[in-house]
Amino acid sequence: MIQLPFPVRDANAAGAAAPLGDLPEWNLDDLYTGVDAAELKRDLDWLEQACASFAKDFEGNLAELDAGGFLDCVLRNEKINQIAGRIMSFAGLRYYQLTTDADRAKFMSDLQEKITNFTTPLVFFTLEINRLADDHLDGLYAQNADLARYKPVFDRVRAMKPYQLSDELEKFLHDLGVVGDAWERLFDETIAGLEFEVDGETLNIEGTLNLLTDPERSKREAAARELAEVFSSNIKTFARVHNTQAKEKEIIDRWRGMETAQLGRHLSNQVEPEVVEALRNAVVAAYPKLSHRYYELKRKWLGLDKMQVWDRNAPLPLEDNRIVDWAQAEKMVMDAYNAFDPRMGQIAEPFFRKGWIDAAVKPGKAPGAFAHPTVTNVHPYVMLNYLGKPRDVMTLAHELGHGVHQVLAAEQGEMLSSTPLTLAETASVFGEMLTFRRMLDGAKDDAQRKVLLAGKVEDMINTVVRQIAFYDFECKLHAARRGGELTPDDINALWMSVQAESLGPAFEFMDGYETFWSYVPHFVHSPFYVYAYAFGDGLVNALYAVYAEGDAGFEDKYFEMLKAGGSKHHKELLAPFGLDASDPAFWDKGLSMISGFIDELEAMEA
Repeated sequence: MIQLPFPVRDANAAGAAAPLGDLPEWNLDDLYTGVDAAELKRDLDWLEQACASFAKDFEGNLAELDAGGFLDCVLRNEKINQIAGRIMSFAGLRYYQLTTDADRAKFMSDLQEKITNFTTPLVFFTLEINRLADDHLDGLYAQNADLARYKPVFDRVRAMKPYQLSDELEKFLHDLGVVGDAWERLFDETIAGLEFEVDGETLNIEGTLNLLTDPERSKREAAARELAEVFSSNIKTFARVHNTQAKEKEIIDRWRGMETAQLGRHLSNQVEPEVVEALRNAVVAAYPKLSHRYYELKRKWLGLDKMQVWDRNAPLPLEDNRIVDWAQAEKMVMDAYNAFDPRMGQIAEPFFRKGWIDAAVKPGKAPGAFAHPTVTNVHPYVMLNYLGKPRDVMTLAHELGHGVHQVLAAEQGEMLSSTPLTLAETASVFGEMLTFRRMLDGAKDDAQRKVLLAGKVEDMINTVVRQIAFYDFECKLHAARRGGELTPDDINALWMSVQAESLGPAFEFMDGYETFWSYVPHFVHSPFYVYAYAFGDGLVNALYAVYAEGDAGFEDKYFEMLKAGGSKHHKELLAPFGLDASDPAFWDKGLSMISGFIDELEAMEA
């Protein structure tokens, strides 16, 4: 039992609207039973030896291997990835449960350094693959079907060929990676350790952000102002982290000859820059008919002359503010999944029964939510910070969708299961849509339907409009950093330059809101990740339209798409549904679903 270092308000605490029930915690025993587990030492010893022998057997020899020898090389590399991934999944998940614990941080850091040292000799593998001629690889694929399965992996590796550095420099960068990880940990530990005083209570960041959805406007304002105060007090640290990470990226990109800061993300996502640009332009052009129009409606519903930032996620006046306990949340999501296809429910059910979800808000726990796939011979783990709001139910549906996707893709094996970020959001957003549609169909009256529609529109705006505004902020941040060190005021100005444009004229912005870029973890951990959310939402909206039209065999095609993992390009995956993300009209089709919901809300006002 962990002794809590300070009192924290959560929905199970005294004075909360209703108890949440028994919230599940992770059981990490399927990875390792503890930090002293014999299996962990065994795997570390094996990994050290396996990496050394792999380098000894194959470095400088890839061009001489026949198809069978090359397949053996690939399978050995895959096993190394699996063992290393299992070790770091265990260390990382333990850390995220309590990021303020020095022993957990040290354990993860020490393991990361060991594995970095063990795997440095393996850097040659991708470098030598990129030196092989296309016809040589094609010949090997033709000789061995099992090897040919891995062609998508080699295609991704070879996409980096124009940007590859010398073997020596690539090894240097591999070793240097632990330094960047240290800046990420500084960010995580700083965020997790922040304390916020609101109405005499000491809260962590999740509890404080949760107050921005409180029915009482004064409480929302108090939370927003306290967030601004605490962020401002720590702004030099956050600015230092962002400056350092952006500069490191700029140096590496410059040496690699990458034309833009975004290109590396596009390559890893296996998506063409022009497709992302078409998405971005479509969303920005739609701001007036999406966010601007919706927030003007909400301003009227709230009876305000101007909305403040603490009103953005305010509940509607007629909204039912009851707390959704954990058992209800599970039933809502599982009913929606099972109604779509019982196979989906069967895959999701063990998450609730076997300690694969960690749901409670706890001091020191990492903020936000995620689904971590671990490795293909274990299972994913889902992290939530569940406070019983309707949005938390949607977050559960979202992360569970990731989990289902990861389970299905695992049969591809370690090197082919990983899905590009642009497609990784497909099952999660689809899971949300299934849950929302089921709730909408069950609405008792127009008032409840209005609340559900408005909530879904807000979620979609947060997923599409807000994330594209985040993407624009990152583009501006990295471009500006190339010109020199950025002060906190510089970064604040870049943040505000995208806020009014995306949110619209219904808003005013309080002093201090300019610092709210500082708590977004994606900017630090995964630069330019954020457009994947908008990509996924637009894709799912188009996909759901096909499903709603009664496309024959949709469920089977959907499961095949998820099972493919990272083995197919987005064009190939979407073709069975008659969809093509490279067509600019594709994004308008997805955005029209959001616009249609707003049309319905406006019609209710007539």
